[in-house]
Amino acid sequence: MTEDSQRNFRSVYYEKMGFRGVEEKKSLEILLKDDPLDIEKLCTFSQRFPLPSMYRALVWKVLLGILPPHHESHAQVMMYRKDQYCDVLHALKVIRFISDATPQVEVYLRMYQLESGKLPRSPSFPLEPEDEVFLAIAKAMEEMVKDSVDCYWIIRCFVNQLNNKYRDSLPQLPKALEQYLNLEDSRLLNHLKSCSAVSKLPYDLWFKRCFAGCLPESSLQRVWDKVVSGSCKILVFVAVEILLTFKLKVMALNSAEKITKFLENIPRDSSDAVVSKAIDLWHKHCGTPVHSA
Repeated sequence: MTEDSQRNFRSVYYEKMGFRGVEEKKSLEILLKDDPLDIEKLCTFSQRFPLPSMYRALVWKVLLGILPPHHESHAQVMMYRKDQYCDVLHALKVIRFISDATPQVEVYLRMYQLESGKLPRSPSFPLEPEDEVFLAIAKAMEEMVKDSVDCYWIIRCFVNQLNNKYRDSLPQLPKALEQYLNLEDSRLLNHLKSCSAVSKLPYDLWFKRCFAGCLPESSLQRVWDKVVSGSCKILVFVAVEILLTFKLKVMALNSAEKITKFLENIPRDSSDAVVSKAIDLWHKHCGTPVHSA
């Protein structure tokens, strides 16, 4: 039996026995021993499987370019990242833009604004829509990543990825949502159209904020594994699955306002199932990456 077939046999066995994550964790640990790290294989792993929580921050930092592929550089690079973090933090305190009482997510926002040349003249200036998006993502990330330096850098690079890499793709997601919902449940789509709700769905919450504030962090991080590793299209399938999961409730509502209000505050107790089904739906329509550990 070849090494690949042995691995496939073990994967099937573990899954049948209810230990699906065991083999995946071992496979990731093998990938993380590579030096230099193979970015393509780490991306593919993250696309295929949920990342174990103990390795998530490390993998995200590598995929987002916060850490380089070479292990020997990690400690020194993170020292530079920490120094930069402290310098920016100190600067904001000197100009009295933040204080010890400033909420941490707002600190992250002001740091990001200063580094990107978008710091307003006064902290009392009203927030821009893009600032609200940043705060929503930061609040969710703060629950996932406990170290403040790691957290800031991951938020910073995650938001930059949305604004740069996915800049042209994100505006196309509402159209893709309509396309895939039509394939999965045309009757549900027709109901949304008859209520004039298609254009009023909570697209900013779903796509600009990547479901931050909509899904609990325990479910959200599995979606963000896919976003970080190269697919913003996963967001479409999470939205489709939310609509399918709550179809009966949505079909019972007869106005765009009521439908949108409900979708902005969906019950959180079913979010794990929603995300699992969304990932299956994504693989169904977009295929599964061919690389494996």
